[in-house]
Amino acid sequence: MTEFFTLVSPTQALQTLIDQLNKGPKYETVSSIDALNRTLAKSIKSPSNLPAFPRSTMDGYAVRAEDTYGATPNIPAYLSVAGEIQMGTVPSFKLEAAQAALIHTGGMLPENADAVIMIENTQTSRNDEIEIFKAVSMGENILNIGEDVTKDSEVISSGSTLRPQDIGALMALGITSVDVTVSPIVGLISTGDEVVHPDSDIKPGQVRDINSYSLSALVQSVGGIPKRYGIIKDNLASVQEAASIALSECDILVIAAGSSVSARDITSDVINNLGKPGVLLHGIAVKPGKPTILAVANNKPIFGLPGNPVSAMVVARLLLVPTINFLSGANTRTPSSIITAELTRNISSIAGREDHVPVVIKTIEGKTLAEPVFGKSNLIFTLVRSTGSIVIPINSNGLVQGSLVDVHLY
Repeated sequence: MTEFFTLVSPTQALQTLIDQLNKGPKYETVSSIDALNRTLAKSIKSPSNLPAFPRSTMDGYAVRAEDTYGATPNIPAYLSVAGEIQMGTVPSFKLEAAQAALIHTGGMLPENADAVIMIENTQTSRNDEIEIFKAVSMGENILNIGEDVTKDSEVISSGSTLRPQDIGALMALGITSVDVTVSPIVGLISTGDEVVHPDSDIKPGQVRDINSYSLSALVQSVGGIPKRYGIIKDNLASVQEAASIALSECDILVIAAGSSVSARDITSDVINNLGKPGVLLHGIAVKPGKPTILAVANNKPIFGLPGNPVSAMVVARLLLVPTINFLSGANTRTPSSIITAELTRNISSIAGREDHVPVVIKTIEGKTLAEPVFGKSNLIFTLVRSTGSIVIPINSNGLVQGSLVDVHLY
């Protein structure tokens, strides 16, 4: 039986793994429209000012602000209308004193105009004259050149994960292609004599494959490309063959072992046969997920995850996700955000391990509460029923009811 090495914290375990990897991200150029959720390889600088011309943010009249000073409903200002600004064109005239120009939202201001009076604050008195019932200040209801971004300024930094608004911003600047990092391919193998395909009619003693699919979804959610290699029986030769193929085709290998001791031993042996340095750690100080294996072979990270689905997901969030981030060059890319909540009951723990406890977020009388969801590590619906999880620090004996905790949302 494989013995557990000295247990280290998840943070130490991750650093041990990263320290063994001697490669950074690879790059490729893609169309900006296809770059959603990809990691930017190089910082983007604006090739021009945005907006490139002074423009109106309202329907109304372009004016010289000084011509409106003192205007009120009782004592309006009278301005002659010099013309109308057509959308998408450069004005063919400039404003003189006591003149205005009809303008629409997004239209270009004529020369000398420095404000826009909203149309509801005006009234036509004659065909070529308007009354203004409210004064405007210089710069009111307009966008100046470069007010959004200025030429040569950095607008999106390298390592950023491109969001829908980023794609729109790139198009606004005329940037139709970008350099992004190549998304890591993550090979996923499930092992276990008891594990069957999800569409199978299970027999007593069998369980449907959960890990291949929950881990696939997690990998995809953080920008990786999952590649499933199916269910492999707990047989050294079979697992070795599948792992060798997967390692040659992927950037990261994940083996979700069966629940038996022999399955964990097979995983360890298979990994050590794949290449140097092999297994780095067997066991980390975390609950659930203690029997995790971390390894490197041929400069590729390998994870031996527990077969229990809750354990596999907890460890994958702690270790696999940051590794995907590292290989993709992402600055920060996690599938969760954090909120603060009040704990509804005491939770005990054992010093020397980091406990991850699922919780449900509830709001009662204006208070945000975190209610623990207790369940064993092979019960996937423990995670389904929970909103997120809280962490009990490695040297703590637990958390007290009423204390404020950080909840990592799923």
